[in-house]
Amino acid sequence: MLEKLFALSERGTDVKTEILAGITTFITMAYILFVAPSVMGAAGMDKNAVLIATCVASGLVTIAMGLFVNYPICLAPGVGLIAFYAFTVVLGMGVPWQVALGAVFISGLVFILLTVTHIRQMILEGIPHCLKAAITVGIGLFITIIGLKMSGLVSVVLTLSPDALAQTVANGGHYVAATNDTLFALGALDNPRHLVTLFGLFFTALLMGRGVNGALLIGILTTTALAYATGVATLPANFSPFVLPDFSNNAFFQLDILGAVHMGLITIIFTFTFVELFDSMGTMIGTASKAGLVDPKTGRFPGMGRALFVDACGVTIGSLLGASTVTAFVESAAGVGAGGRTGLTAVTCGVLFLLSLFLTPLMLLIPDVATSQALILVGALMLEGVRQIDFSDFTEVFPAFVTIVMMPFTYSIANGISAGLVAYPLMKLATGKGREVHPIVYGLAVLIVARYIFLSE
Repeated sequence: MLEKLFALSERGTDVKTEILAGITTFITMAYILFVAPSVMGAAGMDKNAVLIATCVASGLVTIAMGLFVNYPICLAPGVGLIAFYAFTVVLGMGVPWQVALGAVFISGLVFILLTVTHIRQMILEGIPHCLKAAITVGIGLFITIIGLKMSGLVSVVLTLSPDALAQTVANGGHYVAATNDTLFALGALDNPRHLVTLFGLFFTALLMGRGVNGALLIGILTTTALAYATGVATLPANFSPFVLPDFSNNAFFQLDILGAVHMGLITIIFTFTFVELFDSMGTMIGTASKAGLVDPKTGRFPGMGRALFVDACGVTIGSLLGASTVTAFVESAAGVGAGGRTGLTAVTCGVLFLLSLFLTPLMLLIPDVATSQALILVGALMLEGVRQIDFSDFTEVFPAFVTIVMMPFTYSIANGISAGLVAYPLMKLATGKGREVHPIVYGLAVLIVARYIFLSE
């Protein structure tokens, strides 16, 4: 039944590999179960209600992606959009959280409209090949930055003043060069936490080098065991692996759509739509490319229209349940790196999200040092896309370059894609190759420039 439903042999995979890949993706995404309640709780929402919404929305939409699209792409509320929702819209602008959820719902309707009218598909097809390859590479570096930062091997110095650099050393025990030019700080290699991360990194890399199935998952579990054995991670007090979810206090259908309309939250709705459009598109391109789902003859992604529709519906479903914008997660690449090629990976991950309603304490046992090393290695796997860029044509190289570097250095997939979509037509026009540019790319470039000039993040 699974073979027929997911075409496993056709994509060169099997049930065991897909399930292990789904578990791997879930473990790398599980942090959202704790980030979402914390951030949205700061905006006045009940943390338990947010946790329930996150589990249910992520589980249902991810399962739908697996069953109806057969893609190994998993979805959950996006961290950046959660922060925008909580700190900019609710706390910064004083918008009630119910009204903010209404704005998320409306942005979801916009996505559905863009999808059923095939505008999103046209945008996807209009993106030049060099940028599609660059998106995959850029996401790989973006994931690497996340992993390095999460592990503590590298810290990001937010300000370059000498006092701030000294404070970084004092607080985190990191080695920092005594100069105002330092942006990233190397973690102290005598820190047990960092040593455990390095062990996991090289141990998992060795398994991958030897072609061991499930290497990423084995690496995560082994690193977790080492973290507890060395005292880097400790069991919480009164630990119990099971807990019954409290559904009595939820945020189901508490959004205020009319309130969002009456308050005229056009800028907010546009920002939700803009960021989600490029974040989800970038993640899907990168993950689908890495999974080998691209038609080699046409460069198209079979089933991408259905994937975009599920993604769009996920936004509205999430808002109805009390979650911020549900989007394709970049950590899906971890499952692909573990061998996931079909929707069975997504279904496995989605089921685990639903089970998390009962197993939340168990999920907390996986420490950052275990998941971070997996993300770093996934970043390495995604660098192969750079070979698809034509380095003999600098009008292709430069847009690809800015796409790649802007993702990790601005900490945003959307910024990277935006930079590439503006640079590409400019380079082509300036060199007399304007006819090589798809008309929709010109339109996108104009919209992107207008968005960054006239609208704040």
